[in-house]
Amino acid sequence: MIKLRYSKKLFRRSSSKSSAASSSSSDGGDAGSGRGEIEWEVRPGGMLVQKRDGKGDVEVITVRVATGFSWHDVSIGATCTFGELKVVLSMVTGLEPREQRLLFRGKEREDSDHLHMVGVRDKDKVLLLEDPALKDMKLRAALAAQAVQSPYQNFIKV
Repeated sequence: MIKLRYSKKLFRRSSSKSSAASSSSSDGGDAGSGRGEIEWEVRPGGMLVQKRDGKGDVEVITVRVATGFSWHDVSIGATCTFGELKVVLSMVTGLEPREQRLLFRGKEREDSDHLHMVGVRDKDKVLLLEDPALKDMKLRAALAAQAVQSPYQNFIKV
């Protein structure tokens, strides 16, 4: 059996900063050093972890999207997915999300890939391409619509 030595101060829960300062000074700790006591919390699964600060802010990054010869600067959350970026870009460019292909660092990214997991940071460039298969289908539909609109040609002009 191995016995581990630990400081009782490490796992102490403090309810307020004033009690932490008074307890550390009474234990012989250096209260003037600026080091606060670590606050711990128990997660729902029972895991003991260091308490998080209550900010909860989502980091917003600006992504520069290149569409051929034009640029769009889009602000989006760093933890969003490429699918959510496509939805935002559909408002800017007019292309539906299923018609868009997003490339980052030379690779096409899936809609379920998260920006921060792939490595997209603030002011990074993402290339937006229109899906060539859907572009071809649109062109064929437009040509078919022209043929249907004018099945007869005028031979005599008055």
